[in-house]
Amino acid sequence: MALDQTTHDLPCGRALEDVWDRLDAVTEHDLTCPHCSTARGSLLALRDATRELAADETQPPLDLTGRIMAAVRADVRRHRGMVPLSAPEPGTLEVSEQAVAAVLRFTADETDGIRARRCRVLTSGITDGQTLIEAELSVAAAYRDDLAEVLARLRDRLTAACTSAIGVQLVRLDLRVDDLYDR
Repeated sequence: MALDQTTHDLPCGRALEDVWDRLDAVTEHDLTCPHCSTARGSLLALRDATRELAADETQPPLDLTGRIMAAVRADVRRHRGMVPLSAPEPGTLEVSEQAVAAVLRFTADETDGIRARRCRVLTSGITDGQTLIEAELSVAAAYRDDLAEVLARLRDRLTAACTSAIGVQLVRLDLRVDDLYDR
């Protein structure tokens, strides 16, 4: 199979590939031709940017893999169960347990010193038209003296998020601290 030998000719008749090959060996034409000098400037910027990216040793955030895997696990469980919501006609409005878990994880992540990990949500019944749910949430917490206060604040925020953002009542919440990390 033959390699594609297509060239990209500039209006002056020179091939862009030739300008690339001569970036460090400039001819008089390269300096005076507006087409070649513009192409040369762009190619030099491209080469510099490529070298800078290749030299960049930036590391991804430590929790990136964990967050990716949490999203993968959530996607696998997406069709597990549905949570009925209050609606004018019973049974006409539902949200997935996975969506409720996503709201709880997001709320936890927004709490200073907390990183959500796994969340499991179950519907436990309906009372006075209000859906009752139970949740289990595991988190990583920043190491600090007031951890009990942080977890109490997290519990209050999760309860409020269920009521205000979703329209369900959180009747049981099991919080589990799986890991501690330095701030």
